[in-house]
Amino acid sequence: MNQSRSPSRTPARFADWLGLIRFSHTIFALPFAALATVLAMTSPLSSGSTPAFRLRDILGILFCMVFARSAAMAFNRLVDQAIDAKNPRTAGRHLPAGILGRGQVWFFTLLCAAGFVGSTLLFLPNRAPLIASIPVLLFLCGYSLAKRFTSAAHLWLGVALSLSPICVWLAIRGGEVLLHPADWICPLVLASVVAAWVTGFDIIYACQDADFDSQTGLFSVPARFGIEGAFRIARASHIVMLVLLAVLLWAGRPSGLGGLFGIACLVVAGLVWRQHTLVRPGDLDRVNQAFFDTNASISVLLLVAGTIDCLWL
Repeated sequence: MNQSRSPSRTPARFADWLGLIRFSHTIFALPFAALATVLAMTSPLSSGSTPAFRLRDILGILFCMVFARSAAMAFNRLVDQAIDAKNPRTAGRHLPAGILGRGQVWFFTLLCAAGFVGSTLLFLPNRAPLIASIPVLLFLCGYSLAKRFTSAAHLWLGVALSLSPICVWLAIRGGEVLLHPADWICPLVLASVVAAWVTGFDIIYACQDADFDSQTGLFSVPARFGIEGAFRIARASHIVMLVLLAVLLWAGRPSGLGGLFGIACLVVAGLVWRQHTLVRPGDLDRVNQAFFDTNASISVLLLVAGTIDCLWL
C-alpha cells in the first residue's frame, strides 16, 4: 500500500521544489536565452551603435526565465495530477505521491507568476516585456492543457520555449526593434531553431507513454501515428532544426557569429544523429540519456561557441 507523505508532518525540502519543476531541465532553454542576449547586445542598431551592456538586464532576463518556467512547470503538475497518478511512469511525482500538497503548489505557482511579471517591471529597460508578460505566461501554461485536445502539443511546447529568444530581443532592444522589422530576422530564426529542436526531442520522450496516451484518450504524436511514425516526425523536425542553424549562422553575422559557431553546428549535427541512435522505436531504454545528456550538450555548446564568436573573435 502506497503511503503519502503529509506536508503538515514532514515539511517540504528545497530539493522537493526543485524536483517538482525539474529545475535541471532549465539547461535546455536558458542557454538559448543567454545566446539571444549576446546576439542582441552585439548586433548593431540602425544608428550603427550597439545596445549598452547592463548587468541589471542580465539579471532581469535570468529572473524572468527562472520564474516563468517554474510557474509553467508547477501549473503542469497541478493540472496533470490525476493523469500522473494513473501513469506508472509518473505516479511517483510530487503531487500524486503526496510529497507536496495542492495548496502548496498553487501558492508556489502564483508566487512564480508574480515574480515573472515583477521582474519585467523592476529589471528590464523598457515596458514592452511587461506588456507581453501576461500573454506569454498564459501561452506557457496553456501547453499543459494542449494534450487534451491536439497532437500538436509537442509543437506547442517547442514554441513556448522558443519565445525566450524573442522576448530577450525585445527586452534588450525595445522600441528600436519595432521600428526596424529586418532586425527581427535573427531572433526569429533562433526561435525557430529552438521550436524545431524541442518539438523533435519531446516527441521522442513522449514515446514512453504512447500506450498510456492511447488508452486514456490523450493526444500525442506517438499515440496518433505510432512510435515508428513518431520517430520519423522527430527526425524531420531535427533536420529542420539543423537547416535553420545554418540560416542562423548567416543571420547572426552582424553580431559576430562565424567560424567557431559553424564548427559547433557541425558538432550539434553529430549529437542529433547520436540522439537518434541511442533510442529506436523498439528500444527506449536509453531515452533519458538521449533526452537530457545530448540536449543539454547541444544548448550549452551553441551558447559557448556563439558567445566566443561574438565577444572575443
